[in-house]
Amino acid sequence: MVPRPSLGLRARLLFAFALLCVVTAAAVSGGMYVQARNDILQRAQDGAVQAMKNRMETTLFPLRSAAPGPDELGEIARTVVDQYSFVVAVYHEEYSVAGPPGRPPGRSGPGGDAPPPTAGAIPPELRQVVAGGEMAWQRVVWQGAPYLIIGTPLLIVEQNRPTRVSGIEVYTARSLRSEQSSIDELAARAWLIGGVALVFAVVLALLATRGVLGPVRELGRAARLLGEGELRTRIAVRGSDELADVARTFNNTAAELERHVKQLREMEADARRFVADVSHELRTPLAALAAVADVLDEEAAGLPEPAGRAARLVSQETINLTGLVNDLIEISRFDSGVAALALNEVDVAELVRATLRTRGWSEQVQTELPRAVTARLDPRRVDVILANLVGNALRHGEPPVSVRLSADAHWIALEVRDHGPGLGEAVLPHVFDRFYKASAARARSEGSGLGLAIARENARLHQGDLTVSNAPDGGAVFTLRLPRRAPDPDGGPE
Repeated sequence: MVPRPSLGLRARLLFAFALLCVVTAAAVSGGMYVQARNDILQRAQDGAVQAMKNRMETTLFPLRSAAPGPDELGEIARTVVDQYSFVVAVYHEEYSVAGPPGRPPGRSGPGGDAPPPTAGAIPPELRQVVAGGEMAWQRVVWQGAPYLIIGTPLLIVEQNRPTRVSGIEVYTARSLRSEQSSIDELAARAWLIGGVALVFAVVLALLATRGVLGPVRELGRAARLLGEGELRTRIAVRGSDELADVARTFNNTAAELERHVKQLREMEADARRFVADVSHELRTPLAALAAVADVLDEEAAGLPEPAGRAARLVSQETINLTGLVNDLIEISRFDSGVAALALNEVDVAELVRATLRTRGWSEQVQTELPRAVTARLDPRRVDVILANLVGNALRHGEPPVSVRLSADAHWIALEVRDHGPGLGEAVLPHVFDRFYKASAARARSEGSGLGLAIARENARLHQGDLTVSNAPDGGAVFTLRLPRRAPDPDGGPE
């Protein structure tokens, strides 16, 4: 499963600070902007409506005809107009427009202003309300300019008769350009404040990340060094905050780990030294014991049966003990780092045949050995590896046992396979462990439990490796991979 990419802690802190700032600034500035906008427009609207009401209540409009024409509508419009608004007087489809003093109605206003409103600027829904005898108003955008249009019906008031609608509608269109300019200025200031707040938040985030990520990076560096084996790594403790507590905890943990590792290394060194010393001390008495065992083995056939069987048992156990001591001495050489390679240019196929021939396995093992595969190896150590692998396959697997050689320009691979039941999943990870035996029933087998461990150490001494797996159709497969040019004994390349 591919892990999802993740932002670093610095980027996340910067993003969190910036997001908090943007949300806060947007909420505060947006709220202030909306409130101020509504207040500005409401004051302008209330003032214009009240002024319209006052003019309509204090002005008399003489009607000369029941169906006024453009001239009479123009007179009515000029009566209502003031210095801030355009007035449109409408009777059915007829209308007339009057502008403020000094700004007569026309196709466009003076000084490049937007065209003055006409009857087309009045929304139909507003006309419907006003035609019903009620005063109403609505904000519109006409030719790209904002206007507040206030409409009122012209009423006929006569003594001793009910008030009635004359059919004439009077609309004032007050420009909201100044209010819109104030609102735009508020919006610009809100954006400016938000930008300044964002910059301030980023600066704060950078300072915060520097204060937080500095100790975190130092802790990460110290943890990497500790993982690489630098057990004396410590962190400087600064202050008394949570990061300082983490640093103190790390230092205490590293000190305890260093102490325990030192103890374990001393114990391991003592154990290896003990094994090496005991193995070497046993070689002298074992040599004498082996000589005696050889004599007993030769005379066993002429001894009475219980004595002969005991003589053969002593001889076999002496051989097993000698093998165990030799394996312990060999593994102690690997542990102490004194094992070395004696390299020679060898024909790998011939080396395999010699190993099988020396041990009498040539007839029992199938081989697939291409010719002219040469490599610079230690023949004795490769012989030990092959003998161990083939011997285990013959003893614990089932026939046929095969050895197959393959090679490329830089590596050779020797594959030893049997056709038995294979190795259990719980056994595979421990095959190369020292003294590990897959079955408790084989606790007294003739092997020392060190053969595969020594084989892998020999492979690694060549800068190669030895691995094991189960074949799909049954059987265990051991694969030995070795470089065709092993490093020189002094550790340098060839």
